[in-house]
Parts: sequence; structure tokens; C-alpha cells
Amino acid sequence: MSTDTARPPLSADDLAPAPTTLAVTSAAALSPAGVGSAALTAVLDGTVSAGPAAVEDLPDLGGETLPPRPVRAVPPLAYEELLGRKGLRNLDRTTRLALVACDMALASYPGTVSPGAGVVMGTATGSVRSSGEYSLRTLQADRPYLVNPSLFPNTVMNCAAGQVAIRNGLHGVNATVAGGALAGIQALRYARNAVRQGQAACLLVAGAEELSAQSGWGWQRSGALRPDFPLGEGAAALVVEPEERARAGGRPILARVLAAEVGFAPRGRLTAALAGCVRRALERSGVAPADVRSVAPGATGQVGADRLELRALRAALGASGLPPAVDVRQAVGETFSATVPLQLAALVETWRQRGAHPGEAALITALGHDGSVGCLVVRGPADCAVRTDPR
Repeated sequence: MSTDTARPPLSADDLAPAPTTLAVTSAAALSPAGVGSAALTAVLDGTVSAGPAAVEDLPDLGGETLPPRPVRAVPPLAYEELLGRKGLRNLDRTTRLALVACDMALASYPGTVSPGAGVVMGTATGSVRSSGEYSLRTLQADRPYLVNPSLFPNTVMNCAAGQVAIRNGLHGVNATVAGGALAGIQALRYARNAVRQGQAACLLVAGAEELSAQSGWGWQRSGALRPDFPLGEGAAALVVEPEERARAGGRPILARVLAAEVGFAPRGRLTAALAGCVRRALERSGVAPADVRSVAPGATGQVGADRLELRALRAALGASGLPPAVDVRQAVGETFSATVPLQLAALVETWRQRGAHPGEAALITALGHDGSVGCLVVRGPADCAVRTDPR
């Protein structure tokens, strides 16, 4: 018989994991604006323009044509110089973009990333183009098994995450989260949970979306985008770790992810669901609506969804009103699963350039066509003051 004394029942607070603040200690972005987060913020500030891509700047579409709408592509990259020649020949554009963004983030990390670090990749379905072309070849060939087997890995959803880990010697957590518009939020939520559970201490969180005829015509035929809204592409990667670990290592904190909340609602209740998600995230992160100095909307250009999103933000922030928008989508077009990582990279660069007000926070929101909603609450670096130098 046990001699243990009787213990009081556990409360919900006892069962809840301790809050974990993820510190962003490195960030990198590739977009139609150019290479690097600074190029992206230059477009957002109106310093330069990321207009429709010239024909010679478009990726090789394998003879396929894009729908009749504006197109914005990542400028041509010298992949062999950036990544080395080995193993590039059979990699698709999604994987190449992800590799370059992750290499840039690792290169700017102020420390050494240990082999125990991991990768969390947000995606919609992996490379739609690779899957579509491979499937088509199985129908066109005399016998399906005559299709080039070296192309098959590109059709697997976790191809990009695997390549990032292999090429950088990262032996830790390796996960691919398929969440479409919410992929970036879900990837950061996954990373936070992995850190909480002691499965990882440092993670690369990334997202990549390539421009392709397959996805382009999907958007065109769905009618989900405004007729004048451009198709885009891009990739972004962030190195995240617990705030305590970053401070102990003396690494500058570029931003702090305080909350990553998701939800779901049936059609007709998306506004209320997103507003509730934002309120819950602000409450759990201890951020007052008045502290939200910028928002990064995730549904700009999507018919109907953009209005629902703005209505939800106004309802959640109440009397504080709607702060200025950091609208990456308006600048670079529809980047789907890469949107949230690009938004966060743009916020990080904005704070790096101009500084942050004490306690300043930002909201990043996303809204899916299936009824899924989500948001991030991000604070600027605590030790960063607003710069008054106009330069």
C-alpha cells in the first residue's frame, strides 16, 4: 500500500505548459523585391517598386503559360554560386528558394548553429508544379515506370525541409506543416511546442512558394483573387530559440514571438472567429490592443476575405483603432504559404532599421478558405529604442 499523503487535484494552470517566448535571432527573405529583407522593406516603404516581372525574369515554366494577370517573380539567382553545383540538377524551384533563404538566415545567425538544431517548414502541398508534372509524365509515358525516378523526391511534401537539413547538417527535429495560408503560423506554433517539450533548442522556421502555371491557373479558375492582383512567389527563413537561451548566449534579439494562435469556424462566422483568435492571442501574451502599432494582414487581394479580415481586426482592437499595415502581399502578390514568414521577416527588418517603441507589438493574421484562422503576436526587441536619425 502506498504511504503517499493525499494531494490536491491538479488545476488547469498546473497542466498548462510554462509560457515560451521564441526569440528571432536571424531572418532572411527572397521576394520579387530582391534578395534580402531590406529589399522587401524598401518596396513596402515605397522606395523602390516591385512591378510586374519581365518575361526574361520569369522562371522556366516548362512550356506552360501563366494566366492573364500581373506576375511578380524572384529575380534570377545564381544558384550554383549560392549553393554549390552538387545535387542541384534535379531540385525544383521551391526547394532551391527554401535552400537559399535558409542559408542566408544561417549565415547571419550571430553564433554557431549546432547539429542538434532542426527545421520546421510551412507549406501548402509542397511543389504543386513538381507533383503535377510528374503525374502527367506517368500518363504520357508508354509505361509509368519509365518516368525519371530522380524527379520523384520533388513531389514529396517534405522535400525542401529534408534538403535544408541534409545540406546544413541539422540532425534535430525535421517537420513539414501543411497549412496553406496558415502554414507560417502553424510552423511557428509547432516550433514553440517543440521547444517547450525539450525536443529542440534552436530551429529554422521557413516557408517557400514558387511561381508556377499549375498554381497560377488554380488561383485564376477559383476566382479567389481580385482580377488585378498579382501572382507572386518568395521564401523566408527565421532562426528561433527560447529568449532565455538567446540572452545567455549574448545574441541580439530581433523580435519576440509571444503567441501563435489558430482556430476554425464554419463559413459565415469567419469574422467572429478571427476576432476571437486575435483577442485570445493578445490576452495570452499580455499585450494590450493599444500596444499594437502595426498589423500584417494575410488576405489582401482575396475576394471577400480581405474585408472579413479587416472587420475582424477592427472588432478585436476596438477603441484602439486599426494601426498602419505592413502589407507584404500588396507589395509582392499572392505568396500563399510563404506569406507569414515574409511578413515576419519584413517586420524584423522594419524594427532593425527604425527601432521599436517600448512595448511595441505587431499582429500577423491569416485566413484560409476552409474556415481556418490564425494570428501571431510579435513584440519588437526589448533593448531597441526608436531611432531619431532620419538616415
